[in-house]
Amino acid sequence: MTATTSGATRDTAGAGPAPVAGPARTVELAIGGMTCAACVGRVERKLARLDGVRAAVNLATERALVSVPAGVDDALLVATVEKAGYAARVADPAGEPAAQGRRDLRALRTRLTVALVLFVPLADLSLAMSLVPSLRFPYWQVVVVALALPVVGWAAWPFHRAAVRNLRHGTTSMDTLVSLGVTVASAWSVVGMAGSAGQPAVGTGWQAVLHPGGPLYLEVAAGVTTFVLAGRYFEARARRRAGDVMRSLALLRPDDVGVLDGSGAERRIPVQLLRVGERFVVRPGGRIAVDGTVESGTAAVDTAAMTGEPVPVEVAPGDAVLGGTIVAGGRLVVRADRVGAQTRLGRMIAAVERAQTEKSATQRLVDRISSVFVPVVLVVAAATLAGWLLAGGAAHDAVSAAVAVVIIACPCALGLATPTALMVASGRGAELGIFVKGHRALESVRAVDTVVLDKTGTLTEGRMRVAGVACTAGTAEADLLRLAGAVEKASEHAIGRAVAEHAERLLGALPEVAGFTALPGLGARGRVGDTEVAIGRPDELPADLAATVAEWESGGRTVVAVRVGQAVAGVVALADPVTEGARAAVEGLRARGLRPVLLTGDGEAAARAVAAATGIDEVHARVLPDDKVHVVTGLQARGAVVAMVGDGVNDAAALAAADLGIAVGSGTDVALEAADMVLVRDDLRALVVAVDLARATLGTIRGNLWWAFGYNVAAIPLAAAGLLNPLLAGAAMALSSLLVVSNSLRLRTVGR
Repeated sequence: MTATTSGATRDTAGAGPAPVAGPARTVELAIGGMTCAACVGRVERKLARLDGVRAAVNLATERALVSVPAGVDDALLVATVEKAGYAARVADPAGEPAAQGRRDLRALRTRLTVALVLFVPLADLSLAMSLVPSLRFPYWQVVVVALALPVVGWAAWPFHRAAVRNLRHGTTSMDTLVSLGVTVASAWSVVGMAGSAGQPAVGTGWQAVLHPGGPLYLEVAAGVTTFVLAGRYFEARARRRAGDVMRSLALLRPDDVGVLDGSGAERRIPVQLLRVGERFVVRPGGRIAVDGTVESGTAAVDTAAMTGEPVPVEVAPGDAVLGGTIVAGGRLVVRADRVGAQTRLGRMIAAVERAQTEKSATQRLVDRISSVFVPVVLVVAAATLAGWLLAGGAAHDAVSAAVAVVIIACPCALGLATPTALMVASGRGAELGIFVKGHRALESVRAVDTVVLDKTGTLTEGRMRVAGVACTAGTAEADLLRLAGAVEKASEHAIGRAVAEHAERLLGALPEVAGFTALPGLGARGRVGDTEVAIGRPDELPADLAATVAEWESGGRTVVAVRVGQAVAGVVALADPVTEGARAAVEGLRARGLRPVLLTGDGEAAARAVAAATGIDEVHARVLPDDKVHVVTGLQARGAVVAMVGDGVNDAAALAAADLGIAVGSGTDVALEAADMVLVRDDLRALVVAVDLARATLGTIRGNLWWAFGYNVAAIPLAAAGLLNPLLAGAAMALSSLLVVSNSLRLRTVGR
């Protein structure tokens, strides 16, 4: 998948490759053969040597996100990675990586099955021969060799192949350690067998299991191979589980679509060929292919997959619909407004892909440590071997300790600690309607202490509704609403639409208006039957209405007066209702130690009313769009770490200026692009879940790193001291990787 971008981008620490000067492309590469963080660092360094190229490689997704300047083609990138000793290709469409992953998993399972089937009798035989010497039969070790060679040769071949490839390029990786350990153990066994004329001395009892005293280590080599393959297999399965959300998102797009030509005839074409402006048909039970506008038909549309809303939405001509949603009943003809990567679903998928490929600051630190880890381990293993021999230890003890050091130190747990947690978190966020554009967003939540909330469209619905009606003596409320609704039905103003919709909902069809005139900033007027009706500012009110209007306005409501003829017949109060989950969201933020702040361009009274309804103490009202940035930067200047939540064009600059920008999914494209995180559901309670997810992710990363670092720090000295059998070292190494991945998968329960 290749995307083209241009212009400057916000400098976001941990958000992947920074843009190069001038027009640049972002190319995603699929990398094969990486096994540890050392591989990641090697690929990044090779790509970085190309002029103007910057890359972020992710071990968990086996993807590289590469920023490429003009003049550098994809073939050069692929060739550069291959010269580093790894397979590479430009990432293919969504279905192919999943199929490739299934093939790789099957191949890994086959090797593991063969290794396990042969290792079990091999281990039983070796154990019996060690514990009960009287059971040994002549040349029993030949049987051991016959069982072990397919394991240490064919089953372990991916490790040997990668180690040779690394050696050819003058590099090392986890495969170097595994291959070296298996090869040394196997070779030492064969040499020992030949030197003892087929009757090698072995230890007896449990001492032979924990500290084998003889030269026959074939069961150790076979065991290490089996354990490492098992770790790789279960790790690969866990990675596939972590990537299930990406595949489920991709499945929301239909494969083909029925397009209408100029004559109205329908033809099926692949959805990738659909163009903006074309009309397509969606039948009951079908998925809407792309974002568009309904041209004909009415239907109930299930938007749960995109917004999380459980109740289908009724749509009619003129309504906007989203690609990936399902027509539950009815037939629609839709005009395509956005296709491909520009649709809401396409942007969601891109956001998750980017978040799973980009690299956090923590992971970059781990990669730098891991890049020198393998060479250091090889030096420690060599020093262990030499130390044992110089101290007068037996050669088999020296080899055993050195092999244990090599095997126990394989840094796969270290390399997986951060990316698996971030990958699972990105996927779980997508399930919850929380799309993280980069890992910077997850890391920033840890430091945020202040959340600035826009009012309209964020804390409120962003849509005016009638909140009250008061009439003068002798005027019926129904008569007032019928006249006012008839006039306002012709208006395009938000207040006019709210009055008309309220009247139609209560009274049904409204009479026609004649001579309609809009008065910008003042209201509207028209004639209903023989009656002149004007709607506008509540000036010169009768005494019986003035007190009511004053009370409404003090509560933040907008009031319009309805004049029938020359006299005021009544007033209508309108308000932008607070969203259902706004107060619960604010309470949730407070419970998590975050300070909520209300920021709006509305008047003081309206702002205070919303603040009171949601439980916010600090209010900044009558703030122009440019001044919103000043409020955010002012809070930052006082030491606050600010998250900004908004949905409109006027929020975009503040979203970009904040330490963490969060856009509400119903907002404008400008706001969505400026934000670091997008809440797809129009429910602010998702913000609290996002905070919980980010904090849980950071806690998981810390736990993973603590285990990965602690495991190596504690285990290497034990292995060097001869206190750790290479067989147990291999099992422990595989178990450590599995524990890291399993711990990361616990993030799938956040928000349940």
